[in-house]
Amino acid sequence: MFKLAFRNIFRQPMRTCLTLAVIVFGVIGLILMGGFVADAFLQLQEATIHSQIGHIQIHKSGYRTQGRREPYKYLLKSSQELIVDFEAWPEVAEVMMRLGFSGLSNNGRANYPIIGEGVEPDKEARMGSLLSIVEGRQITHSDKFGILIGKGVAQALLVKPGDFITLLANTAGGALNSLEFEVIGVFQSFSKDFDNRAVRILLTAAQELLATHDTDSIVFSLKATDASDAVVSRLKKQLPEGQFEVAPWYELADFYQKTVDLYRRQFGVLEAVILVMVLLSVANTVNMALYERTGEFGTLKALGNRPRDLFRLIMLEYTLIGLIGGGIGSVLGILLAWIISSIGIPMPPMPNSDLAYTAHISIVPEVIAVAFAVGVVGTILAAVIPALRVSRMPVIDALRANV
Repeated sequence: MFKLAFRNIFRQPMRTCLTLAVIVFGVIGLILMGGFVADAFLQLQEATIHSQIGHIQIHKSGYRTQGRREPYKYLLKSSQELIVDFEAWPEVAEVMMRLGFSGLSNNGRANYPIIGEGVEPDKEARMGSLLSIVEGRQITHSDKFGILIGKGVAQALLVKPGDFITLLANTAGGALNSLEFEVIGVFQSFSKDFDNRAVRILLTAAQELLATHDTDSIVFSLKATDASDAVVSRLKKQLPEGQFEVAPWYELADFYQKTVDLYRRQFGVLEAVILVMVLLSVANTVNMALYERTGEFGTLKALGNRPRDLFRLIMLEYTLIGLIGGGIGSVLGILLAWIISSIGIPMPPMPNSDLAYTAHISIVPEVIAVAFAVGVVGTILAAVIPALRVSRMPVIDALRANV
């Protein structure tokens, strides 16, 4: 049966090639689109991690739900002692402290609302590899009252490196405090909203501005993003239960989650469209091929083959065609993905971003497997109804096609 089916699919090479072409192009399209989407996810993921939030953050329990309303009730004390232990972990590249605050910035002429962070600049510079400095330079520990501001803040206040701005914020005791800072640099991240409000100063300067010695978060930069879940699990076991909350990057990145959900649904629709396209195109060629072979099937029945034998033969033929088409499409899809990735695809900025980027086609085993399955399953489904019709056709009607 297998030998007969294999020989039958090459009896009409033109029609077989047409069917294979439909399957191959469908599989290639899925692999390229799936790889493009996977690369967009990866680039957005790394931009989110390495420009804003890090891989993991530790806060005092309740900070994420109530911290914005009552930030000073959720400060971390003695966080330096925790950092010393965590930095020795093999998965960890950097552990740093931050102190967030909100307030007003003033250039001597106008006020502008900002969201600030007190940071450890050397560690942040190593982690924030995707935070671009568009003017000036990074702040360092020697810039005691230096400030790094987002591109949107610089445009709103009309300031540049070398200018001075004043930050006003409420202290932990409820008083209003202000400090003057020199603009050291202007940064740009993938997020336009972040750039429109964010400023960064030294952690010690933020503590002086807020009149506290504490921090509100411990941020981890890992050697590999894939280690995030393992480190989170280990942290939850080691930290005192109920005192801290540990959040991986994907729980903190709301924009990333919504973007991923959107693209996944769009890709799901594309998969369905290609499956239907393969079904309809292959069904058309199957119908034509089986119609031309009606006399052959009548002869097989006259020789004693049962309807189920004919059904099995036809289904085996198109299963082989599906496997061949899926295999060829997968190989060509991987090859094209590699070629396109070596060249790169210039892309405009993502939504909520001002930064253009170069896209690639990631080679994702799961996407290749799904594309191959769509090619095979689509071909098999397209052959079911025509095969049933042929297998149930009366012998006499089928033999008339030979006359």
